Amino acid sequence: MSAQRKDDHVRLAIEQQDGPRGVNQFDEVSFVHHALAGIDRPDVSLATAFAGVSWPVPIYINAMTGGSVKTGVINRDLATAARETGVPIASGSMNAYFKDPSCAGTFSVLREQNPDGFVIANVNATASVDNVWRAIELLRADALQIHVNTAQETAMPEGDRSFSSWPGQIEKIVAAVDIPVIVKEVGNGLSRQTVLTLKDLGVSAADVSGRGGTDFARIENGRRQLGEYAFLHGWGQSAAACLLDAQGAGLPLLASGGVRHPLDVARALALGAHAVGASGGFLRALLDGGVEALVAKLTTWLDQLEALQTMLGARTPADLTHCDLLIHGSLRDFCADRGIQTGPLARRFGAAEAPHETTGSSQ
Repeated sequence: MSAQRKDDHVRLAIEQQDGPRGVNQFDEVSFVHHALAGIDRPDVSLATAFAGVSWPVPIYINAMTGGSVKTGVINRDLATAARETGVPIASGSMNAYFKDPSCAGTFSVLREQNPDGFVIANVNATASVDNVWRAIELLRADALQIHVNTAQETAMPEGDRSFSSWPGQIEKIVAAVDIPVIVKEVGNGLSRQTVLTLKDLGVSAADVSGRGGTDFARIENGRRQLGEYAFLHGWGQSAAACLLDAQGAGLPLLASGGVRHPLDVARALALGAHAVGASGGFLRALLDGGVEALVAKLTTWLDQLEALQTMLGARTPADLTHCDLLIHGSLRDFCADRGIQTGPLARRFGAAEAPHETTGSSQ
């Protein structure tokens, strides 16, 4: 049952990639163009750091799969692409391994194919501390993801129905492990209140993982004969909305969910993310063209992100938070309803780059 479910997830996720998509709120974030802001390409770095973690690039392959023969092959190829490009990678949920140790190889291949890379183990919020350590040791993991997914569990025929213990268990896991702990959603977003709670629980960082990418509530509903949870399709907030909502919350943020291209990466970084993850688009490239196609896609994304930083005058990904942004449409409405001031985002470059200002004639 578990192996079939993992294969179903991949099939249904690809169907979403190939089908019509709704509004993506990254399109409601635009950079103010300053024609003389550009810098020299050799001065640009893609390195990023957060919570004691240093990555050579601010893009990562986010959690996808594992637990069946087919998904083990996918993980092998994802890990190979990560090794070839230096991009960090997270495993899919390792709950299948806890239930059936015989599928361990479908996860450990992430480390076997990528011995020197940054590998992140992934568990759910009900995992015991003993199982968490099993996951970490299997992958020799550099960090741990704990995923929270109430909407997915609600739509899942065999899903959990008790959620009140999750905060306490997250706190126990954080106290028990000696690597950074990242709590992530699976595509429904983290509100400001949730991020503040995670900070109090002691986690190292939060991946907002918003609406707009793979919809796991929709995937689980697709596994139901009657599809009676269709009303949960599109539940939650976008990654862009979550980043705006969590400004100043005091916890390092990562962003994923609906990231389609390097401009979305730059937008997320400018909204305060320290790094940006993607899953569905990378999986589509891998299944269409193999490892070579995914390596080419990742390499192109890194090259184009560096080009965007050069044009925008951002020597590092963190410097993108000094760029002026305009917020439009439904995302602006979200900000208004949540009491988020968007005006200051449009006036950051002038404040940060006062030496560029001139006096006198404005011809």
